[in-house]
Amino acid sequence: MKSQKLFPAIVIAAISLATAWAIRGQFGHEQGAAWAGSFGALSIVLLAKRQDWYAKIFQLTLASAAGWGIGGIASYGLVVGYGRSTEFGNAYYGLVMLFIIGGLFGLLGGGLFGIALGDSKEKPVKWYNLIVEMTIGGIIFYYLLIEEFGWLMTPPRGEYWATCLGMAIAMFWYMIRQKQYAAIRVAVFAGFGAGFGFAFGNFLQVMGHVSKIKFNFWNVMEYSIGFFGGLGMAYGTFTSEWPVSEMKTNRNKLIAPLLILTLIIPFFVWDQSFETKRLVETIQSFDPVADAAGITQFVQWIALLLILLTSGYWFYHFYFNNNENSIAIDHQDAIRFFLAHLGLYTIYSILITCAFMSLYRIEQYLYIINILVIGFFIRKFQPGFTNRGLNFTRWAINLIFILAFLAVIVVVAISSHGELIGAHNRFE
Repeated sequence: MKSQKLFPAIVIAAISLATAWAIRGQFGHEQGAAWAGSFGALSIVLLAKRQDWYAKIFQLTLASAAGWGIGGIASYGLVVGYGRSTEFGNAYYGLVMLFIIGGLFGLLGGGLFGIALGDSKEKPVKWYNLIVEMTIGGIIFYYLLIEEFGWLMTPPRGEYWATCLGMAIAMFWYMIRQKQYAAIRVAVFAGFGAGFGFAFGNFLQVMGHVSKIKFNFWNVMEYSIGFFGGLGMAYGTFTSEWPVSEMKTNRNKLIAPLLILTLIIPFFVWDQSFETKRLVETIQSFDPVADAAGITQFVQWIALLLILLTSGYWFYHFYFNNNENSIAIDHQDAIRFFLAHLGLYTIYSILITCAFMSLYRIEQYLYIINILVIGFFIRKFQPGFTNRGLNFTRWAINLIFILAFLAVIVVVAISSHGELIGAHNRFE
């Protein structure tokens, strides 16, 4: 019975993160990844339907956003090009490196989310220690692997995957010392899922290009990493045992996570993405006679106003509208925040692509369908929790199986096409 409840729940969580990560394709770097990564945590909390998790939903969401956002520093543009090569060694290298990069996204996002889930009064998380250790780990591993050993994954691009690797290893060392075994499980499965999703998504992108179907197959790759990453993150969470924490939260503890989630991250996305040149070129590409400058200014101000209005509303609703120091957050509060925040992210995507003016980006409207599906089903499913523990032998077998599967799809891919635009070779 628990397995029957588990499958539909993890699929809904997977669709949630997949939709957000596909939207993230319009918003690069750390801020875009952080906003997208927050929805993995939100969907899992809503599916779990645990009052103690509602009480710390914003802290959990911020931890997930931070973890997935860190991975945004890694460059993978050329690595995607390696996967489009016609030579097996280069193409396989590309998919394996995408597995590593995607895995680091999932390890950090799932790991920090799991650590926050395990935070309790009896066993509090030492966040300052963890942040310092991860920072030092990132610096040390980058220096050793890149500056000293010269292990370059994607020259001449940035090699900040090594920084992410060092941070992930430091995070695991912390989890082992603090006996955060459930968090380890979440991190591992989120890493497996996101890594496989990124590599498999590259294969889907290549096959989509070969098919000559007019669709944004880069977006398909992004949906793939989000789907499998969310699947793994939810599976790891629902198959682990978690402590029961406080059913209410001090409203002062909401200030920082609300500020970061609803104002700071969206503002950086707006500041870095809604550039005048980008918007003008987008509008002129499908409507040369339109008032591109006027429409651009309108879009920029609407996008900024939406941030200010929504952030102000959530602060009023969760903080200023409560006179008690200790407040309870219920399911309805949580689901309204989830759908509204995901809706805002979708609106941002429609605005930045100017899809409100033209149907040239059909995938933008598929996001709306995804949100409707999520909103309908997320209320209906609640998985039963099990405790399946750590199984390193099985995980090693899974890793071998994934690497073998990637070799098979590489053979399929390179036999299906000749030279592709955007293809690169790491080795001659």
